[in-house]
Amino acid sequence: MHDKISLKEKIGYGLGDAASSMFWKIFSMYLLFFYTDVFGLAPAIVGTMFLITRIWDSCFDPIVGILADRTKSKWGKFRPYLLWVAIPFAVIGVLTFYTPDFDEKGKIIYAYVTYSLMMMIYSLINVPYASLLGVMSSDRKERNTLSSYRMVFAFGGSLLALWLIEPLVNYFGGNLNSKTGWLATIAVFGLITTVFFWACFLFTKERIKPIENEQNNLKEDLKDLLKNRPWWILLGAGIGALVFNSIRDGAAVYYFKYYVSSNVNFDFSLFGTDFHMTPTSIYLVLGQAANIIGVIIATPIANKIGKKKTFFGAMALAAVLSLIFYLFGKEDVFLIMSFQVLISICAGCIFPLIWSMYADSADYSEWKQGRRATGLVFSASSMSQKFGWTIGGAGAGWLLGYYGFQANVEQTATAQNGIQLMLSILPAIAAAISVAFIVFYPLSEEKLQVIEQDLNEKRNH
Repeated sequence: MHDKISLKEKIGYGLGDAASSMFWKIFSMYLLFFYTDVFGLAPAIVGTMFLITRIWDSCFDPIVGILADRTKSKWGKFRPYLLWVAIPFAVIGVLTFYTPDFDEKGKIIYAYVTYSLMMMIYSLINVPYASLLGVMSSDRKERNTLSSYRMVFAFGGSLLALWLIEPLVNYFGGNLNSKTGWLATIAVFGLITTVFFWACFLFTKERIKPIENEQNNLKEDLKDLLKNRPWWILLGAGIGALVFNSIRDGAAVYYFKYYVSSNVNFDFSLFGTDFHMTPTSIYLVLGQAANIIGVIIATPIANKIGKKKTFFGAMALAAVLSLIFYLFGKEDVFLIMSFQVLISICAGCIFPLIWSMYADSADYSEWKQGRRATGLVFSASSMSQKFGWTIGGAGAGWLLGYYGFQANVEQTATAQNGIQLMLSILPAIAAAISVAFIVFYPLSEEKLQVIEQDLNEKRNH
């Protein structure tokens, strides 16, 4: 008999990813801009820093997983991290967006130290949070529901962050180049994330004790992974999709500040205070809302035509729409916003599909090799996803440097065209690479049905 998960607990679980996603989205969309236009670093330096620190962060994830698995407390293995790490998460986040009065060398060292710490703290709270799903319920349907809550709250948290960040920075500091505005704004988000993480800790419960399986040989597990053809294909497709998103995310703020010519603003009031949303904010919020639509429609479409075809269609359409995006001029604000919605719906379809397909590749490995190493498959997959984000984030900084970008001055025609390419042609190439990989993905729905039947027979004997 399975424990029924209450609505309160589902919401509590979702709040955990809402908290993580707030900072993740701020880093994706605004950190490169902050480092170049506010902090005062060259974009190529920032790109290199992103590469080095994120590669280390990717390797740090399995270490956190090993640590969490061996944690023993009255609250369980994973929930304590939501309690213990919430405040450090907020504090290091604020310090990351603090601009010290140092020379260039001092600022580079400060950025490396604080950003590296931020990524490690992020892993220290997010890896146990993700693992929490496995011990809240053993019922597959309940887990699917919890995963849906997590995804919706994740995009909801990102949407809230993108909706408020520029209005708050302008409110506290007067403009987007304000050091004080950024510091105060991140402090506000730090307070919100702390409350959300603590709510997740309080409202959730660890019910399932880990099953002590026979210890597999790590060397043999790695051999199985290397022989897993579907996993390798997903690796390439996933990295392509992450690079697609990362380049577009990293260039969006620059696109509106240095290329698009529009004074359209959206005014709103919150708690008796008037705020103004710039075209940049509107663009990012529309994209995040469209991502949610993509997440919602992905499952019914995949159930009807299959995950492979859905993935292929979404990324192929994203590539075509991105190519068209290059044709828009500075005044084509309506078209820019409209295509942002369409492209983001396509991108949103990918998120719920990729992890489900990784789970299928774990089933394939067990079916083919007679051994199962789900943890290794997902740990390696998580590292690869972060690696794709690393390539895209670092690439955005290097590309800005290559095109001759200079912060807070009128850009040359070359730099402006480069920023255009980073929102259109270059992401389209990454999407096309993702499509090229997924064409060779061998696990059709019919094949998966055979694999599932065979595995069920083996497990019942």
